[in-house]
Amino acid sequence: MSEIMENAAEQQQDINEILKIRREKLFELQKSGNDPFRIVKYDVTDRTADIVSRFEEYDGKRVSVAGRLMSKRDMGKSAFCDIQDRDGKIQLYVRINDLGEEKYASFKKLDIGDLLGVTGTVFKTRMGEISIKIDDYVLLAKSLRPLPEKFHGLKDTDTRYRQRYLDLIMNPEVKKTFIIRSRIISAIRKYMDSHDFLEVDTPILNTIPGGAAARPFITHHNTLDIDMYLRIAPELYLKRLIVGGLERVYELGRMFRNEGMDVKHNPEFTMMEIYQAYTDYHGMMALAEDLISTVAQEVLGTMKVSYQGQEIDLTPPWRRITMQEAVLEYAGVDFDKIATDEEARAVARAKGLELEGNPTRGEVLNLLFEEFAEPNLIQPTFVLDYPVEISPLTKRKPDKPELTERFELFITGREFGNAYSELNDPLDQRERFLAQVRKREAGDEEANMMDEDFLIALEHGMPPTGGLGIGIDRLVMLLTDSYSIRDVLLFPTMKPKD
Repeated sequence: MSEIMENAAEQQQDINEILKIRREKLFELQKSGNDPFRIVKYDVTDRTADIVSRFEEYDGKRVSVAGRLMSKRDMGKSAFCDIQDRDGKIQLYVRINDLGEEKYASFKKLDIGDLLGVTGTVFKTRMGEISIKIDDYVLLAKSLRPLPEKFHGLKDTDTRYRQRYLDLIMNPEVKKTFIIRSRIISAIRKYMDSHDFLEVDTPILNTIPGGAAARPFITHHNTLDIDMYLRIAPELYLKRLIVGGLERVYELGRMFRNEGMDVKHNPEFTMMEIYQAYTDYHGMMALAEDLISTVAQEVLGTMKVSYQGQEIDLTPPWRRITMQEAVLEYAGVDFDKIATDEEARAVARAKGLELEGNPTRGEVLNLLFEEFAEPNLIQPTFVLDYPVEISPLTKRKPDKPELTERFELFITGREFGNAYSELNDPLDQRERFLAQVRKREAGDEEANMMDEDFLIALEHGMPPTGGLGIGIDRLVMLLTDSYSIRDVLLFPTMKPKD
């Protein structure tokens, strides 16, 4: 109760008064020759989580831990505190008899949020709580601002996203999410490296935004006096490396798209693109389901995960369905019976879709899929064979040239991956680029530009190749049961405050 009263009393004080008092404490320390900011290191021997989880090994052992002071319960000549490091927290038992009068008096002046290094002996209290009875401590950094009020927690999402450091301090589950994110990315790299892929780096500043249908961010290079674009995808550069003979490459990094923001989209995001020579989109399907299920097993210890109250089973093999089959199943429209663009548009209007311009039969097929099928694809599902109009970098199906050898992976009604049997015919690729240029000239800001250098690379010969892109942020959302992409980005894009 005394802890609650102490914290609540501080919260009720005027913030300016709190700042003044804490600064005065710092100045007093500095005048006495105990400036915490002059300390350059502290030897940590153990972590709080290890001590708690392996108490039998630590009982009676002398340890040194460091972390942030999260609570104080003053009991006169003794006190109980909680100190928190990255992995957890542990109780400290502090007595005047162990520290001495002068050091104990200084300890009592510490504030919630101060960073300490403490040395003492591990034991268990009469109440059964694993603790450290400290006999020495060092103030490593003075917290000049109060933490959010602990007993209500930091709930406001705007504050949490803008001041992520407070979110990490106050919300252990948030810290856990980002630790898992790091382990997911490490597991992905481990998998790719073990399958003989080379991790490479390609330019973030591009002279042509290519490899995806998206609106780019534009900047200006002063020395070259040219406009440049933050990359929307690394695809065209990675394919150049396949032409160069590297055969198996991947890049895991930030992409930038100047588009809308919602629970699934952030202007900068993390994606991995993979290219493998001498395979096709079926090879990429096998790779995708093995990679994701393996990572889930390694990081979480299971292939069955809960996402927003639904159990998702990542155990291979995953469902495979063509886009036309999905539209037939979920929209009741059989595209094998639709021959012309006008027939397709009439069906779309009858289904209640509002059409912009004059979409082709293939574009209407995609619109119907997005409206009626996509939200129903909860369990892992590969959707195959996309229309050529919306797949400018993909090989056509030999038996159905109006379709391409492309799939997208859907889980929880969201796209997680996109893959092709990559188009390696430079003449066909030029015609596809020209069609994209015409769309761009007609006002489509997301259409591809002509990339002559990439066409020259293709003219030197690119082997049959499978390519795959996976949205890393969405995968982390799935594996950490996070509703919004902002919950898995340490620093999501935010509109500046006035």
